[in-house]
Order: sequence, then C-alpha cells, then structure tokens
Amino acid sequence: MAPSIFNPKKLPKKIFIAATRQNDGKTTISLGLMAILKERFENIGFIKPIGQRYLVEQGYNIDEDSFLIEEIFGIKCNLKDMSPVAIEKGFTQKYINNPDREPLKKQVMDSFEKVSGGNDLVVIEGTGHAGVGSVFDMSNAQVAKMLGTKVVIISAGGIGRPIDEVMLSVPLFEKAGVEIAGVIINKVQASKYKKINELVRKGFRQHGMNVFGVIPYLKILDMPTMEHMENELDGRRISGSDDNMLKTINNILVATASSSVVMRHLAEKSLIITSGERDDLIRYLLKQCGRRRDKKEMLRGFILTCGFMPNRSTRKLLEKSGIPALVVQEDTYNVVTKLEDMIVKVRPGEQDKIDIITRLIHDHVDVNALLSAM
Repeated sequence: MAPSIFNPKKLPKKIFIAATRQNDGKTTISLGLMAILKERFENIGFIKPIGQRYLVEQGYNIDEDSFLIEEIFGIKCNLKDMSPVAIEKGFTQKYINNPDREPLKKQVMDSFEKVSGGNDLVVIEGTGHAGVGSVFDMSNAQVAKMLGTKVVIISAGGIGRPIDEVMLSVPLFEKAGVEIAGVIINKVQASKYKKINELVRKGFRQHGMNVFGVIPYLKILDMPTMEHMENELDGRRISGSDDNMLKTINNILVATASSSVVMRHLAEKSLIITSGERDDLIRYLLKQCGRRRDKKEMLRGFILTCGFMPNRSTRKLLEKSGIPALVVQEDTYNVVTKLEDMIVKVRPGEQDKIDIITRLIHDHVDVNALLSAM
C-alpha cells in the first residue's frame, strides 16, 4: 500500500540534522531521508544555514552539500536560499573585529522563510557539532533555536564514543533551549554491527535518548572516482569518457617498478599513479587489460605526475581506451599526501552510491519514529 501524501494546513514539519563532529555523515543521512520522505510528502525543502565548504554557483558562494541536494532532487528554490551563509576565508577574523549577528540572523531567517514556503517538510542540515559557529554567534544550537526546531544528532563509531560525544553536545543544545529528538549512529563496522546495535541503544535509553537508527559502514561510500581526483588535484584530463570518470576506485597503486611487476600487483578497479614519462608502463597496462576479459575492470585511471605528458601514440591509446588520465603538476609524494587527506563526498552523477544511501536509511532508520518525535 502506497504511503499517503501529507497535505499540511499549518507550518511545515522541520528536521534539523546535527552531528557530534564533521564528516559523521550528516549529508549522507539528509540525502537518504529526503529520498524516502519524498514518497510521503508532496513538497520537500532543504537548507544548510551555515556552510563551510563551498563552491561558486550562479555568482554566489554556495555550500557544496546544498548544491548536491539541489542537483539530485531538483528542488525548485533559489540555490542561494538553500545556502544563505557560506563561510569564506577571513570571515571569522572580520567578524571578531566587527561583531554583528543581526545581518547573519536576517539572512538565515529570510532564506528559511523562502525555502519553507509551500513545502510540507524542510530538512535543515547543520555544520559540525553543536558549538560550531559560536565564533560568529551562529552555532548549530543557536540556529536550531532560531528556526524553532528539535534536532537529530548524528554520531559515528561504536559504543562509547557516540554516547560520550552526544552527551557532550547535550548541554549546548539545552542552554540554547533546543530539544534533542534523538540520535542516529552511523558508520558502524559490519562485523560488530549486531553487538553495537544492541548495546548503543541500551546505553542511550539509560540517558533517556531515542535511537532512530544504527547504520552499518559500507566502504564503497568512501571510495573516490576520477572526478574526485580531477577536482582534488586540479588535474588536466587528457583522456576518459564522462561515464568512466564516475566509476568508483577501489585500489590506489603507486607504480615505480617495472611494467610486469606493476601488473602482478594490479588489483580490481585500480588507480595508477606514475610519471607521464612512463609510456612503457601505460602502454603495457592498457594492452594487458584491454585484451583480456578477466582484466577489463582492473584499470580505473591514471594520475601522471610532475606535469609530464605521455607521447602522442600513448595519448592516442589512452583516448581510444576511454580510461581517464589526469596530468598534474605535483610530484608523486605530494599527490599521495593529498589523496590521504581527501574527504570523499557523494556527487550528483554517482547514482549507485545514492541508491545505496537510500537503501541504508530505508533498512536501518525508523523514519516513522523520527517524524513522530519531531
């Protein structure tokens, strides 16, 4: 039986997604919730009042999470209203020297009014833990109070850490007069899922907290694509179809050995990091992986370091293969260092990941209990 469509006569429902720290999965859970809630609510809005990682769209600094949600769901709203305050470099210094909260508050309130207009439900995504934004008097707790909403706190990990970190956030929300509806525990190791699911729920019950869901960790959601690499490394693409740029990388191999040795260490869905002068290696790998059916999925792409460009015949082979190759100016050490620090965010074209996220929320979050608590 299909879920009924909610037809509001009053203000829209609001869900404020907070977290105990950055990168605990607020955007992932917001995305999954919106995908499921679109089946229950006719019109859904989204806003990230304070954003820290932004890109330039339509001439404005727009938080990248707001852009992602807008692209996936095609929300009919001014993109700037979905991301009213994007914290650019030097913002906090300017604020401390000339503190004035009112313009920021007005920006957020005006945008929220526009985002919520005509919608049945609005998902509000916070940024970091409860205190993030305090330096300019717009912490998550203060913004949640301003918008008149309860919060759902996301925390990642096992048993002790999420309980400790959530309880650390509680006084900040309570001081602001904000009620915590409950928590969602994200990125739980699959091998320990049953034990953690049972104990973390019991632990939070002892603190009078609802647990709306416990979500297992899936490595694929943290795996990059060549599109991630292109953006992270500011690389020049010399080959590769758009579809291949969005295929997930499972393995990264720094190739300094002979071609045959590299081939022996090649694993499925590998990214090869090597110098653009290694024409021998590039041609050998393309040949070996191109002619054998069992090797078709071995290569996801090449990062060619130190700004060296392969020769013309090698470039033609790369173009013909459709396998992406990026030329970057950094040396191999700096490339590897950047990749180790890279935060992988889901992108609009990664439909496989979006489907996985939606399924995780559907299977592991009690959406009915969450809505009732809000």
